Amino acid sequence: MNVDKRLQPFVVRMSATMLDALHRIDNNKKGFLIVIDLSQHVYGTLTDGDVRRALIRGAELSTQIRFICTRQFCFLSKRDDISAATELFKTEGINFIPIIDEEGKLSNILTKGQMQALLLYDIHADLSYDFLSLDERIVDEEIYHRPWGFYKTAILNEYFRSKVLSVRPGGKLSLQSHDHREEYWIVVHGEGIVQIEQSFLHVCCGSMLFIPKGAKHRLTNTSEEQSLIITEVQIGEYLGEDDIVRYEDAYGRTNLGSEKS
Repeated sequence: MNVDKRLQPFVVRMSATMLDALHRIDNNKKGFLIVIDLSQHVYGTLTDGDVRRALIRGAELSTQIRFICTRQFCFLSKRDDISAATELFKTEGINFIPIIDEEGKLSNILTKGQMQALLLYDIHADLSYDFLSLDERIVDEEIYHRPWGFYKTAILNEYFRSKVLSVRPGGKLSLQSHDHREEYWIVVHGEGIVQIEQSFLHVCCGSMLFIPKGAKHRLTNTSEEQSLIITEVQIGEYLGEDDIVRYEDAYGRTNLGSEKS
């Protein structure tokens, strides 16, 4: 198979069986394959959904994928601008795009997750970029539970981190400070009290606050019924979760330096 080594896990010959294709899809963890013919030209695309629907119709695992792959598919040329990919991804159901050279052979692949990661990392690239090198975890950060509620990182790159924090009724964060970052808060739901150094401010939906680097601060939900939800943007030379000093904590936690509190 004369395909770029990086792309080989996502490529399958049209003569392969559905079972072969399922193994390759399971290994590449992306849910799709690009189907090529004997001349290495792109013949079609295949998703795990295509295989599932074929099995429902009565196809056998020994069926060659030439009979079940999608022949009418969206693609881009190497000469296209990456903005063309942005437009294609607006179409419902398009989650990956083969990029094809002048001879009709596979040159690259771009997924919707990679496109989003490219934008969030502020990388200016053309369609020859090594999209597989992108860390797509920036697109789908986990939710982290804490005694006071939970937080989820929306964006993290070298410039800033953006989070959503939800503080349960009666919950409060530690009295804390950060050595390397400043924070900007917007309250989007609920109400509560924010302490910044010796000042105590009542906040509600629409309140905006600036937390300077090194300032002691704390967020408390004063409601007994509603969560207090804020969006937070962090800017600084270091945005790691261990940049935290705790002075007081309602939940008996020491200054472990390993979690947002």
